[in-house]
Amino acid sequence: MSGLLASLRLRQWPKNLVVLAAVVFSGELVQRSEAIAAVSGLAVFCLLSSAIYLVNDVIDRRVDGLHPLKRSRPIAAGVVSVHKALVTGGLLLIIGLTWALRLDGKFAAIAAAYVVLMTVYALVLKHLVVADVLTISVGFVLRAWAGAAVVHVRASPWLLTLTLLLATFLSLGKRRAELVHLAEDAHAHRRSLERYSIAALDRMIALIALATLGLYIVYAANPHTIARFDRKALLTIPFPVFGMIRYLYLGYGRAAGSDPSEHLLSDRPLLVCVGLWAVVSVAAIYYF
Repeated sequence: MSGLLASLRLRQWPKNLVVLAAVVFSGELVQRSEAIAAVSGLAVFCLLSSAIYLVNDVIDRRVDGLHPLKRSRPIAAGVVSVHKALVTGGLLLIIGLTWALRLDGKFAAIAAAYVVLMTVYALVLKHLVVADVLTISVGFVLRAWAGAAVVHVRASPWLLTLTLLLATFLSLGKRRAELVHLAEDAHAHRRSLERYSIAALDRMIALIALATLGLYIVYAANPHTIARFDRKALLTIPFPVFGMIRYLYLGYGRAAGSDPSEHLLSDRPLLVCVGLWAVVSVAAIYYF
């Protein structure tokens, strides 16, 4: 049972919090029905993402068995059988998609599109250079869009674009970490890594980081944003700036070669930064 729970990657569930972005920034969080729908949507994507992790680990079990870190995953190590993993994944998909359909038809369609996209990713797209990174990023955009659909609010272009850029930034950082950690054996574990280089990834990361911060600052200083929040959104700008710099410091310096996405869940300064950004943002929307 512990091996199966580990295969569900519960530690990765916080990545689904983007589902809540629409209900928070639309000002609907104080509405009980919308809040319940949003949390239910979050739970649906937690189930679906765990199902995808199981399928992915089954597909990659032989390659993961040769990886210095991934070989300890329960499916790759033989602790969890392929049959048990697929049955559990299938049940999670059925429960998740049925729940999604009960919540809202559009939400269910987006959730189904997410499942299809990530399944194709696990089978094909993760081996294609650049397409692998963009597919992961689009998966986060679908989460954000689904979060808007489940509470029946318009999916803000600002939210979707910033989600795409930030997810791309994080995905590129992960690819760079894999190249550093695996060195000459990188392509044996993920074919797309053969077409990447650290120098190229450094340039892409710098470009996307600047685009992400630039767009966020433009959003915070936009006349429509100021008209809605009376310049309070400007107070949130220091947090993404610090967060981006801290993330780059960890990825390039102290923790170079490790998975930088893990820092979002374990690095205390980053967690404090994200927490303060959330508190200031919510206060600006609901209390000031």
